[in-house]
Amino acid sequence: MRRCAWPLLRLPARAGLVLRHGGAAAARLRPVAAASSFSSSSVGEDGSSRAPDTSLFVPVPLKPVGDGAEEDVGAELTRPLDKGEVLKNLNKFYKRKEIQRLGAENGLDARLFHQAFISFRKYIMESSSVSADLHIILNDICCGAGNVCLLGHVDDLFPFFLRHAKQIFPMLDCMDDLRKISDLRLPPNWYPDARAIQRKIIFHAGPTNSGKTYHAIQRFLSAKSGIYCGPLKLLAHEIFQKSNDANVPCDLVTGEERVYANEDARQAPHIACTIEMCSTNTPYEVAVIDEIQMIRDPARGWAWTRALLGLCAEEIHVCGEPAAIDLVTELMYTTGEEVEVRNYKRLTPLTVLDHALESLDNLQPGDCVVCFSKNDIYSISRQIEARGLECAVIYGSLPPGTKLEQAKKFNDPNDPCKILVATDAIGMGLNLCIKRIIFNSIVKPTVNEKGEKEIDSITTSQALQIAGRAGRYGSSFKQGEVTTMHRDDLMQLKEILNESVRPVKAAGLHPTPEQIEMFAYHLPDATLSNLIDIFVSLSQVDGLYFVCNIDDFKFLADMIQHIPLNLRSRYVFCTAPLNRKEPFVCTTLLKFARQFSRNEPLTFDWLCRHTKWPLAAPKNIKELVHLEAVHDVFDLYLWLSYRFIDMFPDAALVRDIQKKLDDIIQVGVCNITKLIRASQYAAAPGAAEVVSEDFPLSRTKRDTRVVSDRQGVKSTEALSIAVEVPEGRRVKNLKGYRSATRQEDLKSHGRGSLANRLLREGLLTQEMLRQLESEWQDQHRNGTYGLRSKRDDQSSSNERGKKKK
Repeated sequence: MRRCAWPLLRLPARAGLVLRHGGAAAARLRPVAAASSFSSSSVGEDGSSRAPDTSLFVPVPLKPVGDGAEEDVGAELTRPLDKGEVLKNLNKFYKRKEIQRLGAENGLDARLFHQAFISFRKYIMESSSVSADLHIILNDICCGAGNVCLLGHVDDLFPFFLRHAKQIFPMLDCMDDLRKISDLRLPPNWYPDARAIQRKIIFHAGPTNSGKTYHAIQRFLSAKSGIYCGPLKLLAHEIFQKSNDANVPCDLVTGEERVYANEDARQAPHIACTIEMCSTNTPYEVAVIDEIQMIRDPARGWAWTRALLGLCAEEIHVCGEPAAIDLVTELMYTTGEEVEVRNYKRLTPLTVLDHALESLDNLQPGDCVVCFSKNDIYSISRQIEARGLECAVIYGSLPPGTKLEQAKKFNDPNDPCKILVATDAIGMGLNLCIKRIIFNSIVKPTVNEKGEKEIDSITTSQALQIAGRAGRYGSSFKQGEVTTMHRDDLMQLKEILNESVRPVKAAGLHPTPEQIEMFAYHLPDATLSNLIDIFVSLSQVDGLYFVCNIDDFKFLADMIQHIPLNLRSRYVFCTAPLNRKEPFVCTTLLKFARQFSRNEPLTFDWLCRHTKWPLAAPKNIKELVHLEAVHDVFDLYLWLSYRFIDMFPDAALVRDIQKKLDDIIQVGVCNITKLIRASQYAAAPGAAEVVSEDFPLSRTKRDTRVVSDRQGVKSTEALSIAVEVPEGRRVKNLKGYRSATRQEDLKSHGRGSLANRLLREGLLTQEMLRQLESEWQDQHRNGTYGLRSKRDDQSSSNERGKKKK
């Protein structure tokens, strides 16, 4: 049977192509005016368009047609295809420059063109039958090799290829819509309620401890209604307490908690909340946005942008660093609102000392050693308590209650604890009576805007925020001091503090659930992680904004992708506040999502079984870290309970056991050096334990202490001031212990070096040993011998000489 051109009449005019036959160069392709919305010539509203990152476009798999799926009409009209000839012609099609150029004009760059062709070829070769029109074209191409009549040319495959490409890459057909959805150039327009009123913006600018937030809060308290938006639960809780103490009814709203001032759970006119929880629909007389410089934060900056642009308040009081004044002014210019700036100066002097601490022996009451890692916290706190001093410990992953208790202990003038070891978590949220800030290091690991980890010197803003905690106004210390632990860091710290703070250049933005849902409508087969990637790739922002880092969101999206959830629920789970470095918490979120997908409520009993509650007090650091992770799991449950009330029904019971867990963690932190030592013993099994279990938790004023866990169970823990040394001798102070240890080491030299024994006994770590070696070498080079007198050196030298003889 002779086929003629009638099947070509059935071909749709896709991609605006006119098929022409004739001559030896048959089947040339001529593009006409109609172009794909993803054409390289397409432009945005501003006259330019950024090319999308096509590596993010994940092809939708198309299954080949199996045997018996449908009748092979094409084979009946013509004949069965010779798959060998088909393969040869498909490869010719792929290599033609004209085809590649047409693909580019229709949105298929080299990567997409290659992926689409591989899928197209696989579909044809593995299908038992193809559509009748495609079958006829393929047959004509195979039969027309060497003929110049009306038979087919490989270029005739392009409409079918393009149709297949749009099936596996559906975004090619809706690129204009996707660009409009992801257009983030006019964020003020997202908040029509705020644009409907004329707001007064007041910027309270000043350094730490300048009273800027105090003045804003005074206006908040005097207003008929108000909202305070802070970066931390601790800050929101502090304002909640102050307001209610001042007889101004105020509710507390955080991601995990709702506390009403009124017993009947009526909403109070004032609210203190974490900034992510602020409402942009409720009208207020006064709003306070604290720490506005965090609008540049790579992960959370979007929350400050949303509050600044969207709060419906007659007065917006913004508190923060002067470095954010210009950006806030520019942002408010786009909304037609003026900014009044009120500048404040520090209320107490802050002095950078000319000498480093160099030794923990030089610590004084009111000192705070700032570290940037937990390991440094553990090491420094143990060395301090080995000197007979008691110290408080504060770091980021501790529960808020434990942080407050440690701060209270340090601030209490009647408590023997006079030293604080902390991370930069003290930079905001805690009121501390610190005389001197000591930077153990000025290098800190950070995450940049791209989500990449970097280790670099702290910024001027960070250094000022931490250093400014010294000499707090109203405390017993009228002047603050700042220095470093190591001499080499001091000059660099001075340079950092003397530099001007970099101005805040841009405000963070984040895609909303509604925007992602619209994306999903156009790309129903894409994963949530892929949707968010494509959104960011296509998003357009002007110079005043940036898109926040979404790595944590994507991590959770990939983790729960295999669990069947609707898009809105999946989005909520992916925005849950958790640390992805904690495997136990991440695993629990996965279990939460799986249970949720089965429509099975997550009850109190289920949670207790999963976390093995009740839990005992920690015996080592590993157990303390696990308790902190369990506390985070309880936080996660409470956070989800306010978003899915029916599925997480036992929030009140979970909050009760979370308070008990907080008490257990407090006991562990109070005994942190004992836990460190236990961990080191566990790391070196079989090591002889020479030092008594009470060392180095020695105290000078109290022999015992009763610790209550608030559950009616009290444990008495002996805190001996004496330390056992070999030969049954006991000494009553650290100096005596050192002397006795030195003499015993000389007597037992044949049983191993002092360093090895201290390592075995957990009194010395490898890091401390390296530091001691470095200091010893420096002292010998400089001709000094630390804190030891020449007499001690000579005496020690004489003893070594006698021993050699």
